[in-house]
Amino acid sequence: MRKFVIVLGALLVLLAVFFVFGKSIYSRPGILQVTKNVVIPKGNTEAILKHLQTEHVIGNDFINKIVFQLAAKMTENQGTLHAAEFSFPKNASIHQVLQILRHAKPVQHELTIPEGLTRYQITDLINQAPFLTGHIEVPAEGSILPQTYAYEFGYSRDKLLQRTQVAMQKALDQVWKDRQPIVQVKTPRELLTLASIVEKETALSRERPMIARVFINRLQKEMRLQSDPTVIYALTDGHGKLDRPLLRRDWEVESPYNTYWIAGLPPSPICSPGKAALEAVAHPADGNMLYFVANGTGGHSFSSTLTEHNHNVHTYKEKK
Repeated sequence: MRKFVIVLGALLVLLAVFFVFGKSIYSRPGILQVTKNVVIPKGNTEAILKHLQTEHVIGNDFINKIVFQLAAKMTENQGTLHAAEFSFPKNASIHQVLQILRHAKPVQHELTIPEGLTRYQITDLINQAPFLTGHIEVPAEGSILPQTYAYEFGYSRDKLLQRTQVAMQKALDQVWKDRQPIVQVKTPRELLTLASIVEKETALSRERPMIARVFINRLQKEMRLQSDPTVIYALTDGHGKLDRPLLRRDWEVESPYNTYWIAGLPPSPICSPGKAALEAVAHPADGNMLYFVANGTGGHSFSSTLTEHNHNVHTYKEKK
């Protein structure tokens, strides 16, 4: 009996020592040298631990292994260890690692779709974006809203595409609902198409409502829009930028997208316009402007008569 008590006492002392030592291991800074994003695969605690050791988040030794597994078991009522991409801070302790695996938000990656890209350019952008899965086919022109989209590791490209299209539809619906009624823009589709031309004509936000007004005035007078970006779209079949300067003879290309050749709007957008371009068409500037030309300072000069326009063109050429 006395031996049993001695042995039991020794075991209790050892357990107490192990508990104190294990607790210090559990809380002390870990071996990770820098903050690091790690993709945690699906699996049990043992598989997760091995991956953390491979990524040098948890020490690759027997003590750290035992402490991690015991701590995970003893705190399992705090939640499941999730499979996702997480950011682990420098010197993360086992306690911190378990908290991250259970409660942290997965790492968010971002894809920015700039205004004015064609459907082919956007398709390439999404298909080349990292950490996504799958592959998308080329969507309808103008169906994607340019903005920044957040996603997690392993997210589907198809789901991301759907989000961009839902965002465009919502934006277009709202702009159409709040628009200034304009006889020349009869449907949301026409608003989207005209906004895509406005988007390609200027990068200056202050000019978009003025350019929208020029095109609306031209439509009202049954004048052709004569927009160079529509010619480029026709020449490149919507694939992107022309690899040479636009020539006067290009204005004669027979295409439903060439607004020098057709009257009215093209059959569909020529790019994905941003919200500002949509708003510009929905709320154009006031005025009787019918022409605009580059002014050599990054903007445009606007005019209401051909004589004034020709003067602006001459002035621009002299600056060049």
